[in-house]
Amino acid sequence: MDFGYSEEDEAFRREFRTWLEQNAPRDRTPVEGMWEESEQDWQRKLAWWRKLASGGWTCVDWPKEYGGRGLSLLQTIIYHQELQRVNCPLPFIGSGPNLLGPTLMHWGTAEQKARFLPKIVSGEEIWCQGYSEPNAGSDLASLQTRAIEEGDYFRITGQKIWTSQAQYADWAFVLCRTDPEAPKHRGISYILVDMKTPGITVRPLVQMNGARGFNEVFFDDVKVPRRNLVGEKNQGWQVAITTLMYERNIGGGGSPLLGLIDELARLARRVQRNGRPAWEDSDVRQKIAEFKCEGEALRYTNLRQLTRRLKGLAPGPEGSIMKLCASELNLRIQSFAMELLGPYSQLEYRSPLAPDEGRWSFRMLGARAGTIAAGSNQIQHNIIGERVLGLPKG
Repeated sequence: MDFGYSEEDEAFRREFRTWLEQNAPRDRTPVEGMWEESEQDWQRKLAWWRKLASGGWTCVDWPKEYGGRGLSLLQTIIYHQELQRVNCPLPFIGSGPNLLGPTLMHWGTAEQKARFLPKIVSGEEIWCQGYSEPNAGSDLASLQTRAIEEGDYFRITGQKIWTSQAQYADWAFVLCRTDPEAPKHRGISYILVDMKTPGITVRPLVQMNGARGFNEVFFDDVKVPRRNLVGEKNQGWQVAITTLMYERNIGGGGSPLLGLIDELARLARRVQRNGRPAWEDSDVRQKIAEFKCEGEALRYTNLRQLTRRLKGLAPGPEGSIMKLCASELNLRIQSFAMELLGPYSQLEYRSPLAPDEGRWSFRMLGARAGTIAAGSNQIQHNIIGERVLGLPKG
């Protein structure tokens, strides 16, 4: 494809850049992705999302009919470039914008789209994902949370775990078993649940780096209207797969790791190794160049995925490839940062003596989670081998 920017694209860049210059927050201290440490971090992210929404700058690649701007591929890339330029990337405020919203566009009723999509765009309603269970993680189809139909309602009982932002969520999209006699990939339904419904309990799962994004959620005879069913009863696995493919896609037309690699290069120029900057060591430069090449390859892979989305197609295999390769690359970047920092890598996050406020150690402690979340990397290898390359099952 042609990556040259037209005059229309450049006019769009100027429009958004002007808006950012007038509205970008003054406090641009990074919040580490979805792993906010405190209530203050969450409120900063939510405030920035709602500020963007006030100008019509959220969910920009959604069709206009659903509250987006219907941006072209190149304009979507420009949008993320400009956010990155001012160090104010699009904040993660739950699973509504990237997961549920696109899934509802494919599978939702007209009533569901009208009810839920506008409040996802505005940030008025926060969503979490009720997929994994204590005994059903990567083998998601083994889930046991039950939804029993009674007239115009379902009654849900069970437990979900590793539920990101559940403590802030207004709604959840929950996979439930509605036919326990059916084969495990059948008999599953995809149901939207108001988190304020009686019978729901949320408990935090604090990680070793202090982040509080994960939770476990308990459903005790929770009554949910049948109109909140997405797709057909007992056919929710098809809907769930659509969501999973969006989850495994890293949006934005770029690779968020490219900025991280640039940050690593700056760190290498500051830290000392044998009495001189680590950057002067050819082995260090070679390793960072290797990371940069991999990040660029991921960026082009992601452009293929974004192209499919802008054409109105369901996500393809690029999502699994991006999830697998990006999470493993991130883990290697963080490990190398620990080598560069040496003894300083042991200082806690936001310690006054830690380089970069200890962000590298914070990220390192959370990096392994990326190889497990959204389907473990072992599962991604199987998906790519069997469904993309057509290899026989082992």
